[in-house]
Amino acid sequence: MNKFISRVSDNWRAGLTVALVSIPLSISLAVASGATPAMGIITAVWAGILAAIFGGSNFNIVGPAGALSGILAAFSITNSMEALPTLAILSGVFILIAYLLKLERYLILVPATVMHGFSLGVALIIGLNQVNFAFGLENLPKHKEFLNNIFESFKNIQQTQLGTFAVFLLFLIGLFLLTKFIKKLPAIIMLTPVGILVGYLSVSGNLPFALKTLGQKFPGDSINLLNIPHFVFEPSIIVVAIGVAFVSILETLISAKIADIMTDTKFNARKEMFGLTLANFGSGLFGGLPATGVFVRTGVNVRSGANHKTSAVINAVATAVISIFIFKFFNYIPLAVIASILVFASIRMVELAHLKELWKDARRDFWLAMFTAFVMVISDTVIGLLVGTMLALLFFVEKLAKGQFELTTNNASHQMMHRFYEESTDCFSDESDVIVYSMKGELAYINIEAHTERLENKLKSFNTIILRMRELAYIDIEGVHAFDHVVKYLESNGKKVMVSSLTKPVEAELEKSATYRTLKEKKLVYPNTRDALRDLGFTNFEAAL
Repeated sequence: MNKFISRVSDNWRAGLTVALVSIPLSISLAVASGATPAMGIITAVWAGILAAIFGGSNFNIVGPAGALSGILAAFSITNSMEALPTLAILSGVFILIAYLLKLERYLILVPATVMHGFSLGVALIIGLNQVNFAFGLENLPKHKEFLNNIFESFKNIQQTQLGTFAVFLLFLIGLFLLTKFIKKLPAIIMLTPVGILVGYLSVSGNLPFALKTLGQKFPGDSINLLNIPHFVFEPSIIVVAIGVAFVSILETLISAKIADIMTDTKFNARKEMFGLTLANFGSGLFGGLPATGVFVRTGVNVRSGANHKTSAVINAVATAVISIFIFKFFNYIPLAVIASILVFASIRMVELAHLKELWKDARRDFWLAMFTAFVMVISDTVIGLLVGTMLALLFFVEKLAKGQFELTTNNASHQMMHRFYEESTDCFSDESDVIVYSMKGELAYINIEAHTERLENKLKSFNTIILRMRELAYIDIEGVHAFDHVVKYLESNGKKVMVSSLTKPVEAELEKSATYRTLKEKKLVYPNTRDALRDLGFTNFEAAL
């Protein structure tokens, strides 16, 4: 009991702070997802509390997220918002399947570069989706495709209501200024009451212009945290649910990982997956949206002093209690203020520092991130993520296929002539006598052709070659066959082949090779390269290597 009281005492401030941020954000993201404000609160409460209790992170906050808003908005247009709770439950089913199959292990195949592009794509989708609210555009035709909706908005930009746009701009600027100059309290907490007041003044006719509010867009919307909705199922939901589950898992584990980096802790990925499963079941069962871990609220949680998942539980409970008593006041928030909150959040999602680093140091990765975002915007969030990941893996395989190596050449006087690091071998000197060829990484089906081509056709002038394998971590059966072929080819051309610095796993595989066993019998296999060079008459090993 004392431990429980201590945890509540340590974490109630963080939990309450996150709740005050979570309420307006959950409402805003629900609207961005094509749902009602109440559905956003339901998601924050049920998904938040179930993920906190059963999850594996002490800091991660789970709820409605910007990463899913593009998918959900398109889905709600074609299937209606009434199908969103069903989508949440079905997404939970696929997350459970992924959990049982331990598929989270394969998320390492999604590189950071693609995630930078994903964040940019989500930011663009959220930001551009606010054009109608920001400019006061109403009654425009709705299209399934995101770009067609944006084109529709800009085609009717002449209908802009200047008062609405002015409110949007002032609140957006205010969010940035408050964030810059007041660090201790999130800007959204300070400006939300102001937005409610402005909306009330508009509804009561005390402003010289009219602002459309949440209450006017969703008349009669109210919160019932224990209401089980009517579930709607169509076969087309399955494909969307798989995509939602994929993004949810990815976002949740990345958010938990970011919290770990901020706190120097380590979360349990297996438990976090199980908690995410129950979070989506619970959210859908009571009429909420698909949920995932969220960066912004998790960061607020950590920065507010949380040290245990108790803060996430308090956040969910506080969100429920506060919303029950004051939800009716949120009906006065102007849609222009909702737009400013979402545009502010989307701008802050853009990882500008990382993109600048990619532009400076890894130009191809930069363009890969841009392409990922581009595909997300013109096609689909999940498709963009999958295409970006596939391209990243192809680039990685291309790199591996070149066969990583390091080469040192020595002349007949045992003097080092050149050292090459994974560069072209076209300029190698014809005067080399002894070369040390260091294989790196792996010798497998993917790169044996590169190593074979290099050793048989580009390196011709030497008399002795030392195949150094200290940095070779893995060799498959095709690599063993390639080793046989290369050694036999070199020996048939009058070259002396020596092998050095084998690791135990690589040596165990090479024992399957008769050629290797023959080299061993001839005492041409050495525990280290220095011994091999010593047998060749070298005395200055540093120069030779």
